[in-house]
Amino acid sequence: MHKDRILKLAKGFRGRAKNCIRIARERVEKALQYSYRDRRNKKRDMRSLWIQRINAGTRQHGVNYGNFMHGLMKENIQLNRKVLSELSMHEPYSFKALVDFSRNAFPGNKNVVLPPKKEGISIVL
Repeated sequence: MHKDRILKLAKGFRGRAKNCIRIARERVEKALQYSYRDRRNKKRDMRSLWIQRINAGTRQHGVNYGNFMHGLMKENIQLNRKVLSELSMHEPYSFKALVDFSRNAFPGNKNVVLPPKKEGISIVL
């Protein structure tokens, strides 16, 4: 890369990494490696987050994540994990309808006992 482009990419770096060409070149190369790697890790982290949200939503209705997804697959309901996680957070009634579809499609979901409701002292602020 040309010197001007390297120094432009190094803008905002600390110390001599922003104005000394040799150090700036090393830091810019490493920064580009990190950005390449983390663009892939971001996709992995988001998928993991969506799965956690779906799992939390399905367990409220007494079904675990794997059985829920298997039931949706058998019913040929093709919603991706991103949409399912948004439904579990913002549309609980719609999500419950999907859980019921899944429960009816997969026999492993039918004899599931709902978790007990925790009763205790509630504090109202």
